[in-house]
Amino acid sequence: MLEKQRKNLNFAVIGGGHGGQGIAAYLAYLGHKVNLYNRTITKVEKILEQGFIEMEGCISGKGYMNLVTDSIEHAISGADVIMVAVPASAHKYIANLIAPYVAAGQYIVLNPGRTGGALEFKNIIRNINPGKNVCIVEAQTLLFACRVVEEGKVAILSKKNEVKVAALPAIRTMEFISVINHTIPEFVKTNSVLDTSFNNIGAILHPIPTILNCGRIENTKGDFLYYIDGITPTVAKIIEEVDYERMQIADALGAEVVSLREWLGSTYGAYGNTLCEALSNVKGYWGIKAPASLDTRYIFEDVPQSLVPIADMGQYLEIETPTINSMIHLASVIHNKDYYGIGRTVADMGLDGLSIDEIKSYVVSGEIYTSGGVVA
Repeated sequence: MLEKQRKNLNFAVIGGGHGGQGIAAYLAYLGHKVNLYNRTITKVEKILEQGFIEMEGCISGKGYMNLVTDSIEHAISGADVIMVAVPASAHKYIANLIAPYVAAGQYIVLNPGRTGGALEFKNIIRNINPGKNVCIVEAQTLLFACRVVEEGKVAILSKKNEVKVAALPAIRTMEFISVINHTIPEFVKTNSVLDTSFNNIGAILHPIPTILNCGRIENTKGDFLYYIDGITPTVAKIIEEVDYERMQIADALGAEVVSLREWLGSTYGAYGNTLCEALSNVKGYWGIKAPASLDTRYIFEDVPQSLVPIADMGQYLEIETPTINSMIHLASVIHNKDYYGIGRTVADMGLDGLSIDEIKSYVVSGEIYTSGGVVA
């Protein structure tokens, strides 16, 4: 195992957006072999031509790519670790794309999984390619706060002190940590994907301020500091109510979760007497402006893939989520889209019909035990 820790790893990074370019550049900069996949090759054409991604900001340097491709089969071939860095709304598409080619022994890491991402991903692969013993790993959040400056150049605004990760099944988490620790020591073990899914802080910090600042975004085209100016005391009050509903559901499932303010402290060392004060103490947040329009993944990704699964799990467990439901409804009105209908559900996660104890058993062992034996 120590030999695994010290060797250079082969990575496939899936997604050429902000997070994908940041992760790919960083891993290659550290000396690992990195294949970068993007569905549309023209969107990463400059990276293909120049052969590298440049980083600026708190980390500077160049990461040279081994391969830039729009072939998922070629991208993941020979990879020890597959880092998925696409919007959570694309997880289903990527899982279906990867499933025929994935190899036993590969780790698939969702960066992040949002809420229930690893569960949905594993459910899809199990249905398409049941013979492969693939380990899905869910990161609670992205390692970096980063933005693409131009194609082939990414600004790393900040790197988190730690990112909680869990494997599905959880009995393989330390196995993954031992493989990745030398490269990303910020990845630390948590109990299960229930922890990572319900500690999904993006569900709180992305859609809520966007929805509540919809007029300001339309008038200014996002020309204000999102986390600093956009989260006023009243907005913060609504955010903390959503946070409370999230934690109620997590508690019912036995997940270990922290509040948003606790997360800001442990992740960024940012504390304050109020949520607004704590947010203002996150150095990286001072460089992030609001979305330029309401056509943003803060709504079209985070509502159906973060808020909807939280609300659906609440309904499944008979726990009320009135504030979360109101945010989903407002997002649906804003985009004229039924986010309840298209969002990730308990059924998508392969948990429909299971008791709380059966869900807990499944996320740890990867199998569902009933009085009649193992059923999955």
